[in-house]
Amino acid sequence: MQQPMIADRPQPKVVDLPFTLQDVKEAIPPHCFESSPLKSLSYFVWDIFIVCVLYAIAHSLDSWFFWPIFWVMQGTMFWALFVVGHDCGHGSFSRYKWLNNLIGHLSHTPILVPFHGWRISHRTHHKNTGNIDTDESWYPITEAKYNEMGWLEKFARFKLVLFVYPLYLFKRSPGRKGSHFDPNSDLFRPSEKWDVLTSTICLIGMVGLLGFLTYQWGFLWLLKYYLGPYIVFVIWLDLVTFLHHSDPDIPWYRGRDWYFLKGALSTVDHDYGFINDIHHNIGTHVAHHIFLTMPHYHLKTATEAIKPILGDYYRKSDRSIVDAFIRGYDNCHVVPDEGGKVYYEPRQF
Repeated sequence: MQQPMIADRPQPKVVDLPFTLQDVKEAIPPHCFESSPLKSLSYFVWDIFIVCVLYAIAHSLDSWFFWPIFWVMQGTMFWALFVVGHDCGHGSFSRYKWLNNLIGHLSHTPILVPFHGWRISHRTHHKNTGNIDTDESWYPITEAKYNEMGWLEKFARFKLVLFVYPLYLFKRSPGRKGSHFDPNSDLFRPSEKWDVLTSTICLIGMVGLLGFLTYQWGFLWLLKYYLGPYIVFVIWLDLVTFLHHSDPDIPWYRGRDWYFLKGALSTVDHDYGFINDIHHNIGTHVAHHIFLTMPHYHLKTATEAIKPILGDYYRKSDRSIVDAFIRGYDNCHVVPDEGGKVYYEPRQF
């Protein structure tokens, strides 16, 4: 007896959200969608001011009792600068493209982030958040992919989660080809070639400057003034982005089970205490994923406005940052090979 074609077989019912994107948008005060160049610039200027003050204090003291403290503080400010550039990349910094590009490069180049290369890959992430097959960063590894991975790849992917960002810039995530520095990468359209080259040239110039200063003053200067803060910055970036998207309770989707708003809700808000204001409330992430062009200084207001609409679909962790990270680190390893809606499962290495 001939078997029916797969297309003729009953398909599982796709469960839609009980609200639409328009419903969510209408709940938010209109001013939350407006950016102020002066207000946005004030955050950038303030961050630069604090960076300069910290460098002045560290140089004045030049004490090995203070250098580790300086690394933590300055690395946190590097992370704050990244978030300013993050707004520029989304166009939420201002409505002026030239200003977004200028401040984006001034924020990102000193911390060795290729602004346009990152901006474009981050755009892909936002368009495909929560989609196992097409998301760009922190997407799950399937069981089949996990079984194919070698020991070293597993170690890097699951044990070094707080240090992988520089590697991601060069090699992207597992299963994705290309580099953030190569305009011919699959990441980019042909029309984006000169944007990518511009940011890559800026970054090469920054590396050259660091090399020259290291030649003049030695490796110890590089360690004290740059490498220490840079490592802390990378840890911050990986920690925050990991926490946003790696939680055993958030679903991931495949195929027709995914659409934009579903995926955007597959993220978690976190409270970083006094760090919230320092890194520009980037922990208020659910609203950001729904409306990526909203300036960071309106996200808290928008979040309060959409909570009644989202109900249980709004996710905020009540755990401490350390507890939430350990929980994700221990449990968010793989997802099943099949299923339209799946969750992370733990694996032992």
